[in-house]
Amino acid sequence: MTPRHSETEGPGPEEPVVVRDRRRVDPQTGEVRPPAAEETPAGEEPVQHAGPSLGDSAEEPATVSSSDVEKQLSERTADLQRLQAEYANYRKRVDRDREAVVQGAKASVVGDLLPLLDDLQRAEQHGDLTGAFKAVADKLVSSLERSGLEAFGAEGEEFDPSIHEAVQHNTSPDVKGPTVTLVMRRGYRFGERVLRAALVGVTDHEPGEAPAEQPVDPPVGGELPLDGSVDESGQQ
Repeated sequence: MTPRHSETEGPGPEEPVVVRDRRRVDPQTGEVRPPAAEETPAGEEPVQHAGPSLGDSAEEPATVSSSDVEKQLSERTADLQRLQAEYANYRKRVDRDREAVVQGAKASVVGDLLPLLDDLQRAEQHGDLTGAFKAVADKLVSSLERSGLEAFGAEGEEFDPSIHEAVQHNTSPDVKGPTVTLVMRRGYRFGERVLRAALVGVTDHEPGEAPAEQPVDPPVGGELPLDGSVDESGQQ
């Protein structure tokens, strides 16, 4: 039989306390201890440490060469320059369209006033444009001219089918080419836009008749002809 310890007896012998130094860095030398130096207690499995150890170096990032950087920089610069050029062209196109709209609106308003200008011109030709009425008419015409209105169609101008509308045609040797000799209605342009062609009469050049040859008087007896010609026999 196994002897029992009486309750009055003291406790049995205690197990010794073992302190294991699990520090990876040696406090005396400052070096990293190799994993083989660690002691694993009996019945325990070694602990697998996840991640890189203190002595392991982290993965180095992929290096980029200077040629790749220069290539990317040149591509970004080209894209920026292209965007700037497109924006500049867009600004010019918008400004041009806006100016065209403004000029078109002005031309439309001025075109509606052309019959009034015709009435003022006829009144001036008949001597009815006098006094305060003439002062108002002059101010109106001056304002329209400052805005860009220009009248054309006067006697003596060279005929231009793009701005003149010929409704009468004559010929004369006094002109060298198609010339406006009669103005029935004045024409107007606004800027580069022709609002209305001028109604004119055109005179073209007509060559004059050649002068008639004067007859030669017959020779009188003993006289030679005026041109001094004789035949082969010596006779006149």
